[in-house]
Amino acid sequence: MSTKTINIDEKLYEYLLNNSLREPELLKKLREETALMPSGLMQISPEQGQFMGLLVRLIGIRRILEIGVFTGYSSLAMALALPEDGTIIACDISEEYTRTARKYWKEANVDARIQLKIGPATDTLQELSQDDKLEPFDLVFIDADKGNYSNYYEAGLSLLRKGGLILVDNVLWSGKVADPDNQEEDTVAIREFNQKLHQDDRIDLSLLPIGDGLTFARKR
Repeated sequence: MSTKTINIDEKLYEYLLNNSLREPELLKKLREETALMPSGLMQISPEQGQFMGLLVRLIGIRRILEIGVFTGYSSLAMALALPEDGTIIACDISEEYTRTARKYWKEANVDARIQLKIGPATDTLQELSQDDKLEPFDLVFIDADKGNYSNYYEAGLSLLRKGGLILVDNVLWSGKVADPDNQEEDTVAIREFNQKLHQDDRIDLSLLPIGDGLTFARKR
């Protein structure tokens, strides 16, 4: 028993995966292909993807806004959990990486549920905010350039329904956020973002050590 979250070493992590992970073969194939890429570490962990899919089913989510797609693992994990009329608007700046995402979305027969918008996410979010006919989102997932996390959060919150959920990835940043001597630009940005959300009374908040740290923010 423990009064705080236990440390997970490689042996325990392997146990966790062996006794919990139910990763569809196509997701596994995408994860393994992405791992061979130079930026493969940008991909979320498989247990995080499974947990996000569970949240989609648990809360009955139908509309998702994803900010940061990379090769599409998170969007595919969530799309597979959506109901037939569910949709994802996915924002990314890279044609190269999202080419892989689109290949796997199509192979999984969920490509019709995902609307990919290529370009700076700040521009896409501004366009969405100006669409009077846009239905509010149930879930927003942020996993993109860290310096813009606060901007993405504010835009996502405005597009989210009351009671909706914002998920934010990489909020523990390999533990660097807890080191006051680390003043790297991305580390400082995430540290300030975490402090901002801690003081934000517009949301209910929880930060959990899933993957590289995952923030849950429920819009009040």
